Amino acid sequence: MIKKLTALGTAFFLMLTAAACGSDGGNGGQSDSTEAATENTTQSATDYAPMRTKNKTNKQGLADNIQDGAILHTWCWSFNTIKKHMKEISDAGFSAVQTSPIGQCKVGEDGGMQLQDKDSSINKGKWYYHYQPTDYVIGNYQLGTKEEFTQMCDEAHKYGVKVIVDAVLNHVTGDKSVISENITKIKEPFHSMGDINDYNSRKQVTQGVLLGLTDLNTQNEEIQQYELKYLKECVEAGADGFRYDAAKHIELSTDDKEFASNFWNVVLDNGSKFQYGEILQGGSDKIASYSRIMNVTASEYGEILRGCIVDGDVSAGALTDFAANGIDGGSLVTWVESHDNYCNDGNWSMMDKAQIKQGWAIICARSEGTPLFFDRPAGSSTDDQWGNNKIGEMGDTFFKDKDVAEVNKFRNKMIGEEETLSNPEDDMSVMMIERGSKGAVIVNTDTSDKKLEDTSKSCL
Repeated sequence: MIKKLTALGTAFFLMLTAAACGSDGGNGGQSDSTEAATENTTQSATDYAPMRTKNKTNKQGLADNIQDGAILHTWCWSFNTIKKHMKEISDAGFSAVQTSPIGQCKVGEDGGMQLQDKDSSINKGKWYYHYQPTDYVIGNYQLGTKEEFTQMCDEAHKYGVKVIVDAVLNHVTGDKSVISENITKIKEPFHSMGDINDYNSRKQVTQGVLLGLTDLNTQNEEIQQYELKYLKECVEAGADGFRYDAAKHIELSTDDKEFASNFWNVVLDNGSKFQYGEILQGGSDKIASYSRIMNVTASEYGEILRGCIVDGDVSAGALTDFAANGIDGGSLVTWVESHDNYCNDGNWSMMDKAQIKQGWAIICARSEGTPLFFDRPAGSSTDDQWGNNKIGEMGDTFFKDKDVAEVNKFRNKMIGEEETLSNPEDDMSVMMIERGSKGAVIVNTDTSDKKLEDTSKSCL
């Protein structure tokens, strides 16, 4: 059978499922229960293993296990904004939302409620103050109060959506005058080493000062217990998981005994169901070691994927491997782009929405890796990085684009199905991701239509 794949202006994808071909038209293995059973219901550093689902989806049709579904990064949205749009998030097929850091943080000059300074003389842009904690309590001036966070979590769970909190445990703000006495009164709360100047040195990476921020003495048991108390407070308020900022800058128990510590063994035992560390690959990252205690980020894969999409060459050979040193794909968090590369490396202007959609279709259709969709600022474009430039408001509505939602729902229906990546008819501008014999997603990065013949053994 011949299938025509339309380019849709700048190219896109075609999804086919067994249900569309007249076979299994059921609910794709969905559970009728919102409390689908899983193995290893909490994750800690002592018993870590990738979560494995028994029952696949909840009554909303979303993955019951965060690891099986797709995450929406509601970057810089307030708690009330996330709550207001929760039904849309659920309807778009996202199984989880990831917040910006929710703890008390340094207050920005002139209100600090713009994402970035478009005019450096005004100095109102302070998105990065999220990442400068002053204390480990829930609530800050940018996102909202603890009560609002709890209400947001309640609303999320009502719609079958889980909540992941971005947690900054490696450091506090570089402005020591605003750090809470709850921290400064602890004996030796900070590391005394200077700035990191050699990223190949594990000692410097884990004990040194990152970007002028005040590095916490993570070997200190009082610091460990204070941060664990905060994480447990988040879980009690409704958080289901955590993303750990700058995770590779906190030592492991397997590091050199001079600076190794039990930090991760302590703080990961917080009762949450999904935890992953930001390990930006490069230098002395030891990503494989971190993957033994938590999920980790596949940052190099995101860079490779963006390059392939921009070049229009989505070779299965280049994109099958996650470029993460042989780590189990089930332990990885993937993305087309993250807030780090969007804000810092300048390649945001290389990809328009159609290209982001192509990359998202590839990572979301795959069986391994937990895909994270970064929501760009509202009003942003390839010509305007910051758009409306407002912290607290909803970002771009692209997260609920019909095609994005459909590939999310495809992912939820295909839980447990093995993947096969290929380039139909050896056309490297087209990638097909087949999931068992039940369905496939085909991505066309060319600007012209394609006609594909005998592309699948399932329903093509």
